[in-house]
Amino acid sequence: MTASATPCFATEGLTKRFPRVTALDHLTVAAGTGVTGLVGANGAGKSTLIKILLGLVPPTSGSASVLGLDTATQGLEIRRTVGYMPEHDCLPPDISATEFVVHMAQMSGLPRTAARERAADTLRHVGLDEERYRPMGGYSTGMRQRVKLAQALVHDPRLVFLDEPTNGLDPQGRDDMLALIRRVGTEFGISVLVTSHLLGELERVCDHVIVIDGGRLLRSSAIREFTRAEQTIAVEVEEGQRQLADRLTGGGETVAVQGRLLTVQVSPDDPGRTYDAVRDAVSDLGLSLLRLEQRRGRIEDVFKEPVA
Repeated sequence: MTASATPCFATEGLTKRFPRVTALDHLTVAAGTGVTGLVGANGAGKSTLIKILLGLVPPTSGSASVLGLDTATQGLEIRRTVGYMPEHDCLPPDISATEFVVHMAQMSGLPRTAARERAADTLRHVGLDEERYRPMGGYSTGMRQRVKLAQALVHDPRLVFLDEPTNGLDPQGRDDMLALIRRVGTEFGISVLVTSHLLGELERVCDHVIVIDGGRLLRSSAIREFTRAEQTIAVEVEEGQRQLADRLTGGGETVAVQGRLLTVQVSPDDPGRTYDAVRDAVSDLGLSLLRLEQRRGRIEDVFKEPVA
């Protein structure tokens, strides 16, 4: 996000207190276009933040804006401009997905003919074709999540808020939903704020990640900063870990043993030397090499970092 660009959303000193808990605590953060992940444990303040950004819940103090609109005074305009996929189950069981998404499109201001066309296109995009005519009470969890995504997209918003979109899904269902979210951000050109308590999911689909804990900002960074390459390599052999570690240590390498995995410090002046040393040691000892890769940071690591 450039200095002159309007952020998709921004908060300044945002605080929300309930009688027994502080959901957000002086949160100051901003995000640009693309797919932004909002990660934190259950109760970290993610859903509260989205409700404030939608203008549905007033903050105790501080301010927030969405696409340059003030959440305190322009909530209705914000809700017309963005899409929202709630975490909770909210679909009426007795009508079809087509009827529901057409209704939501009309609620967003589309004429009925345009609403029906957009609903058909959007339901196809999320992977619901013939099933869209069936009552939603008989849908699986995955199908219901797709309908919720479709209604958030049907009016072609500039920005969508997706609150825990993979909740309740099996591994294949999560993969499918994450692929859809990535398509929304790349092929459709719609910016996304997606929340999750599953950190690894966000690494796969997001351009930027915001980490909050107890309503406070821990970190806001581009995904490449979270997963930057470290100056170590991971080596896994089928057996002979100790012999390999001794051989490398004797040759001047810095090695740590973690079960079957060795981590070897890469020489900053001559990184190729370290790789050559590992290759030669594995070959000389006649070991079976299973893995040799550069270590990468993970989003989880931010929770292990000391607080300044």
